[in-house]
Parts: sequence; C-alpha cells; structure tokens
Amino acid sequence: MEGQGSSTHAALAEIDSLMWRQPDSALIVLQEFASSAASDSLDEFNGHYCQLLISELLYKNDWKQSNRENLLKAVDYFDLLVIPETRGASEHKRNAFLDARVHYINGVGFYERGDVVNACAEYLKTLEVMEEQFEEKELVGHKARFLAYTYNRLGDLFSEQFMMESAITCYENALVYCKIEPTSPIGVSNILYRIGKQYDKKNEVEIAQSYFSEALENMTVTDNLVYRDIVASKALCDYQINRIAKQSLDELNCILFLSKTENERLNRYLTIGGIYFMEGNYDSALFYLKPVYENNEAGLQAQSAGYLRIIYDSLGNREQSDVYMRFLTNYKKSEGENKALVSKLEDMYKTYMIQEQEKQAEIERQKAVRRVRNIIVPIAVVVVLVVICVLILRNKKQLKIQQEEADRLLGEADQQHEQELRLWQAEADKTLEETKKKYEEELRQLKAETEQQLEEVERKHQQWMAKTKERHEEELRVQKDLSEKEIEKTRKRHEKELEAERLAYEKEQETLRRNLKEREVQVCALEKSLNLQREKAKQRRMAFLKEPICQHILNEARSQQITTRDVAHELGIALKDKDFEQLREAVEKHYEGFDHELLSQCPSLKQGLLSLCHLHLLGLNESEIAALKNLSYSAIKKQNESLQERLGVENDVAAYILRMAEGLCVPQDVPQGVSQDVSQEISQAILYIVSHNPKITREEIAHQLGVSSKTVGRYLKKLDGRVRYVGSGYSGHWEVIE
Repeated sequence: MEGQGSSTHAALAEIDSLMWRQPDSALIVLQEFASSAASDSLDEFNGHYCQLLISELLYKNDWKQSNRENLLKAVDYFDLLVIPETRGASEHKRNAFLDARVHYINGVGFYERGDVVNACAEYLKTLEVMEEQFEEKELVGHKARFLAYTYNRLGDLFSEQFMMESAITCYENALVYCKIEPTSPIGVSNILYRIGKQYDKKNEVEIAQSYFSEALENMTVTDNLVYRDIVASKALCDYQINRIAKQSLDELNCILFLSKTENERLNRYLTIGGIYFMEGNYDSALFYLKPVYENNEAGLQAQSAGYLRIIYDSLGNREQSDVYMRFLTNYKKSEGENKALVSKLEDMYKTYMIQEQEKQAEIERQKAVRRVRNIIVPIAVVVVLVVICVLILRNKKQLKIQQEEADRLLGEADQQHEQELRLWQAEADKTLEETKKKYEEELRQLKAETEQQLEEVERKHQQWMAKTKERHEEELRVQKDLSEKEIEKTRKRHEKELEAERLAYEKEQETLRRNLKEREVQVCALEKSLNLQREKAKQRRMAFLKEPICQHILNEARSQQITTRDVAHELGIALKDKDFEQLREAVEKHYEGFDHELLSQCPSLKQGLLSLCHLHLLGLNESEIAALKNLSYSAIKKQNESLQERLGVENDVAAYILRMAEGLCVPQDVPQGVSQDVSQEISQAILYIVSHNPKITREEIAHQLGVSSKTVGRYLKKLDGRVRYVGSGYSGHWEVIE
C-alpha cells in the first residue's frame, strides 16, 4: 500500500484468490509459501495479511485456529488501517474488506472456544464494517459471498440459543447475498432449510413445510447430507399436517439407508421414532429411540429422553421413567442457566438493529433533502435557460448517439480482421451520413431563418409604406390649397423617398441571399472533405494492417482464445524487441507523425506506453495485448488507465487512439477554401462553433470535436488574435475578430 510503504505480496494475492474457489488447494500452497525464504521477508502489512489467510484456510478446511495470538494482532492492525481518510478510495476499501474478514475469523475463534458473546460481537462488527464502508451496489462477488457466510454464522449462533426470530432475520439476509453470489451449488437450498427449521421450532409447521419444499426445488445435487436432512424434515412436517404415517416412514427409511455417519443415522432414528411415538406404536418407537439416548449426543439425547419418559410412564415402568425424568430435569437446569446468555445476545442484536435502523433513517433523510434541493434549484435555473438548454441538449443528443455508436464499433475489435474492417467501414458511412444530415438540418434551419428575416423585412417595409402613404395623403390634404407646382414638387420628393426605401430593401434581400449561398458552398466543401478524409483513412488502415509485422501480430493473438484469466507467459506468444521496433516503423510509415502527436500531448510518455498505443492501432483487446507484452491483464488495465489520465481522455483510450490516428490521414486533393492541415481544420471548426454559439464552453467544444479540453486550449492559444473571450465566468462570451 502506498499509505504504508507496502503493496500486497503477489503470492499472497494469488492464494487469496484461490481460497474462494479451492480452499484445500490454497492451504497446500500457503504451507509451501510459509516454509519458503519469501515468507521471511514479508513486511508488516503482508505479515498480518498472511496470518489472516492462515486462519481463514484453517476454518474452511475444518481445522482449529493455531495462530490465535497473531490473528488478534492482525485485528488491531487492520482496524488502524481503515480509520484514516487520506488514502486512495480503492486502497481504503481493500483494507476495509480485510478488516471485516479478520473480525469474522476472530469471531470463529471465539466460537471454537465456547465464547458465544464475543463471537456474536465480532460477527456484528463484521457487518458494521461492511455496511459502513461499502454501498449496496458494491456488495457483489466475494463481498456478497462473505456477507452470506457472516449472516449464516450469526443465524447458527442464534438458532443454537433458540432465538428463532433473530435467526430467521439473519438467514433471510444470508439468502439475499447467497442469491447474488452462491456460497456453493447447494447454498440457497441450505439457507432455505435452516429458515424452515426455525419455523419448525416455533411449531409453525405449514410455513416450515413450504420452506423445505422450496429448498428441494432449488437443490441441484442430491448426494449430500443437506439434501437428506431436508427430505427428513419435510417428511416429518408432512406427517404432522396430513397424519399419514406410512408415506413419511417410507421416505425416512429410504434416506436412513443412505446415511454416511453414525450421527446422521441417529438423527434419522430420532425422526422415525418420533413418528412411531405419535402413532402410539411404542415398541417400534423404543427400537429407534433407545440407541439415540444411549449415544450421549446432548441435543438428540434430550429429545429422545422426552419421548422415552412418556413411553415408560404409559407402560407403567416408573423406575425407568424416573431415570429419564432426572436427566430432563438436569438438562432443563442447564438451559435455565443459559437465559442470561440469551438475554445478552438479544440485547446485542437489538442494539445493532436499532443502530442500523437509525443509520438507514439518516440516509433516507439525507436522500429526501437532496431530492428537495435537486428539485427546487433546477426549476429556478430552467426558467431562465430553457431555450438555450433545448438547443444544447439537441446537439449533445446527436453527439452522444455518434459517440455511443463509435464505442460499440471499437468494442468489436477482437473479431476477425475482415469483419472488423467491414463494421468499421459501415460505421464510418453511418457517421458521414449523420454528419451530412446534421449540416443539412443546419442549412434548412438557416434557410428558414433567412426566409423569416425576409418576411420580417417585407412586413416592416409594408408597414412603413402604409404609414408613409397615410402621411403623404395627410400632407396632400393639408396642401390642397397650395399651387400645382408645390404639389408636384412634394409628389416627386415622395417618389424619391419610396425609391430609396425600395433600393435599400432589395439590397438587404440580396445580402441575405448571398450569405445563404456562401453557407451552402461551405457545407458542400466540408462534405467533400469528409468523404475524401474517410476514404484516405480507410486506405491507410488497410495498408497498415497488411504490413508483415501487423499480420504476424494479429495471427499470433487470434490463434488462441485468450481470456483475462490466462497467464501471459504460458501462452508463448510474447513479442520481442525487434517486433515492437518493426511495429513502430509500420506505424510511422502509415501514420506519419503519430508518435510526435502523442508526445506533444504528453511529453513524459515512455516507450512502454507508446508500444501500447501501437498495439491499440491493431484493434487488439486488453487480454491479447497482455499476452503479447508478457504482462498480466491487471497490469495492462493499469497502463490503459494511466494513458487515459495523461492524455486527458474521458472515454475509451483505445477508441481515442484510433480516432487520433485516422485524423492524421488528411486528404491531399481537397477543394479550394478547405485547409489541408489537420490543425487548421480543427481551428476552423472552433471558429465556426464559437461564431454560432458564443456562450459555449471549452468542454462542450471538446465534446463536439471528439478531443480533450487540453487540445481545445492549445488551439485557442493558436487562434489568439482571431477569437477572444469577453467577460468572466459564466456571464462571458466568445467574439470572433474579423
């Protein structure tokens, strides 16, 4: 860990991963590691981590804890690691999960030593850590399975103390997480069976029967003890409800024959003997119940003693009946002594539940406050910005559709080369068509706006003409008595004024038509440029992929079905230094300036990340790249995240690299008036965008162009003198300087 100057030891991490799948194999590997020289050099963090793994593997292999003191030290150590808030989020949550696990295993140790109260406290502490540190959506995978284990342990503890309601609550929570991540193929059925047993203890037989039936429906394998226990319990419930002894006894005798241990056989004897007892067949009941009592199994002995006391009392054998009476009296005394323990456990669990309810209530309250705030504030903003938002949302929606479609195409890069090229071409055609539609829509809007302006000018002209005529008529009426010469002079002046207004009107119309024609020419030129650029990019990419080194790499990667779990060196397809050098030359040959553009965005980019970018140009996925670079999948994942952060890319870095490479393929034969330099095209695009939307932000410009905000910043510096930002903050706007 960076916060402790340590990181997780690779061998321990592999053992941890193996433990969740094969605990027996993981224990063997851990024993070999513990006897190796590597274990002697473990730092403090990994030393405590190792002790936690030892305890977990001993528990999962049904062995008692042999490292109790070291485990208790690990509890304190991981508690201290979870408290600080200064570490990274992922590291902090990893430590929180380890802290919860060590409390859980500590509870197992207390339970092994008969300390039920401290075991319960540790299990509750485990739940507290998990619920405080992780959101519900994060409780999947190992975490969900771990919570299922914890709730099962608590349910078993409460069940043994006859705290049925608390046990049912814990088992129901365990069932939720077991359905998210099963603890075993029979995990769900096992939990349903345990819930049914609690209702059976409460004499709610019909509910218990329904749970046993559901458990059998979910059971996928039948050669196990849990299946036989469920069948036995359901058979007893069926008898208690229907009072048909033969059917239930037949089922019990069938599974009695399948018993694997003495304890299992005695359990079946107890159930069969109980049915014979309730039927009044005391001879058969004695045959099954006496071996159960004589075996000295405390739980089974007490139940069989209860039946035997009544049987011998009915048979008039007072002496034998008194033997069982004395045993039951002593057993009841020991149960009475446990009342204080049960009371303490109930208080602990009740306190925990109250705290959880308070936490949940506080969370709901905060959510309600946020909902109210999120409703009131946007309403005030929307009233002012509704028109602008509609226009922005329309553009963003179009760009989002284009981006999602591009990401979908890039995600199919692991398919065969021919299929990838066809899909890439189809998507390029679709993108071009959408771009055409977008500019056609803008042109239609521009025409509509121009026509609207012409109509407005015409309307104003007609209004002015009407007012002028009225004024002239009024003047003519006033000048009725003037001489004909004055009248003629006035009429000519009026005609000149009308002619001047007509000429101004025609000039304004001609200007609007000329502007519209210029826009149409620009759109046509841009459409031709996009067609040429797409065709050039397609040819460059086909030529690049046909290079011998590219064909060699693609054949190596796709000759095997590579997954994220494959170990790179075992596949034997790792590239050599000369292969990476040949690939770099092929990239420079077909995408001249590619490395220079990357280094201009991030001068500190090292050769390892440059070679990663070259492999992305081949359309390889992260698993294939990991095998070719002889690294783990997680290492390539981290390199991609580092590359994404350095380049300032918000979405998939592989898609960004492909787009950047395609952007270098500039058509050489473009129409006059359209720049042949990529940077000039981006500069012109920025000028076009800010001239049509002066209120737009840098981030929105970057989103529309498909580049980072840093790239937009660089081009704005190059445009200094042609565009400037007037004002400050949200109230400012862009101005294009002619």
